[in-house]
Amino acid sequence: MPGFLKRLSMSGPGPVLIGLARVLFFATVVALAALSAPTRSNAQASKATRITADRFVVRESEGQSRFTGNVVVTQPGLKVLADEVVVHFGAGGTSDVKSFEAVGNVRIETETQVASGERAVYDPDTRILKLTGNVLLINDSGTVNAGTLRIDLTRNVTEFSSGGDGGRVTGLFGSGS
Repeated sequence: MPGFLKRLSMSGPGPVLIGLARVLFFATVVALAALSAPTRSNAQASKATRITADRFVVRESEGQSRFTGNVVVTQPGLKVLADEVVVHFGAGGTSDVKSFEAVGNVRIETETQVASGERAVYDPDTRILKLTGNVLLINDSGTVNAGTLRIDLTRNVTEFSSGGDGGRVTGLFGSGS
């Protein structure tokens, strides 16, 4: 079996993306909890999540926090970029995250790969991350283009699909990808 296929069958994009979804969810929760924290030590700051945006609005009555304009979420080993990030929370406030979504020019970067699309939604109850709209995943093994990327963190299943628009899922693996 060629080396690139062996790497893909052993690791593939799934495990890394599953880890990416976990980190993204954790980063959002940590960032929201940090908003209410009075002070932090240097050790805490080194693991901190940083969110920058042109605007940040918390609407407690609507149960949401909205970051808009050139949003960049960074944490060691992870960077998420989007036009807008909305976090929906329940009665428990910002520590009771119900879902989050990143909309517009979404780009999720780790040390080993980059995933991009138009919209990313994560539901912590179902533990499903869905990236839609011209999805492109690039890593050392190759590239995958699809309409939708769905990651079920409970079952450790990663699924690329055409998104129902008549398109196809396309993968290019090996040298030259």
